[in-house]
Amino acid sequence: MKAFLVLIFTAASLSCFAHGQFKVDQRVKLGGEGGWDYLTYDPDGQRLFITRGNHLMVVDTKALRISGDIPDLSGIHGVALVQDLNRGFISNGGDNTVTVFDLKTLKKLDNIKVGERPDAIFYEPFSKRVFSFNARSHDATAIDPGASKVVGIVMLNGKPEVPASDGKGKFYVTLEDKSQIAQVDVAKLSVVNTWPTAPCQEPSAMAFDVAHHRLFAGCDNKMMVVVDSDSGKVVATAPIGDGVDSAAFNPKTQQIFMSCGEGVLTVVHEDTPDKYTVQQNVATAKGARTMALDEADNVAYLVTAQREDKPAAPGQRPAMVPGSFELIVVKPQ
Repeated sequence: MKAFLVLIFTAASLSCFAHGQFKVDQRVKLGGEGGWDYLTYDPDGQRLFITRGNHLMVVDTKALRISGDIPDLSGIHGVALVQDLNRGFISNGGDNTVTVFDLKTLKKLDNIKVGERPDAIFYEPFSKRVFSFNARSHDATAIDPGASKVVGIVMLNGKPEVPASDGKGKFYVTLEDKSQIAQVDVAKLSVVNTWPTAPCQEPSAMAFDVAHHRLFAGCDNKMMVVVDSDSGKVVATAPIGDGVDSAAFNPKTQQIFMSCGEGVLTVVHEDTPDKYTVQQNVATAKGARTMALDEADNVAYLVTAQREDKPAAPGQRPAMVPGSFELIVVKPQ
């Protein structure tokens, strides 16, 4: 009977996640200096890693407070976690390196020279390698995370943005300037296929439903395209907000999340592998363009900050209002 009740509760919970409305549950001022880029959620430690330019901010997601910080970094963009080795890897776009750190102590362990202006970074489980995606040199650097050394380079012929792995020997990465997706063989470290994403323009975000072989690319023209990861064919589209920069997929609820800088989190449901319904455009805050997802609780974390009315000089972005950097927590109701 207990097992039966657990099954009923689990099914009810998933149904609520899949069909209930999301809303901003909390907004927490974190303050601190520096802009921001990718967020990475650590499910083991229930922590959020937030890249802040020259330092990495660590937030305890249970207490919603800063629990640590790694200073003296250089134009950082992303963080990859290798739990088995208790190591994290930070892409330093400012000095073309990847910093290795201890996940428990946050102590810096090593610096690895990679390609030019590393941006996104991720751990690829099939090859057990970390890959940095280098925006200026248009390639990806393969790193042996145990030895902290470079073991190869993938030439991409385009500006890479966000990767996703099938866990079986292939990974995929959006090429923003080419409006393409590249399919890469992780053993050969070479591009197998390059597919156009039209009608999508400048894909900068991507998530992956591995079970159904569907890639979800978030595009500059306020569109999500769904791409068959076997054939490269675009099989569906859905409208999203403006200024997308991050995406996530929750296989438990069949929901895709697209965080958009205009101030919305677009939630799309995968009804079937070829049919998609926009469930909601959750109002977040202007500038909240990147996110991380806690799949277990279906909670999205976003960040943003207020900006001054006018830039200090022509052509510059208006400066952040001191102390205004904040964490936005979006939960299903």
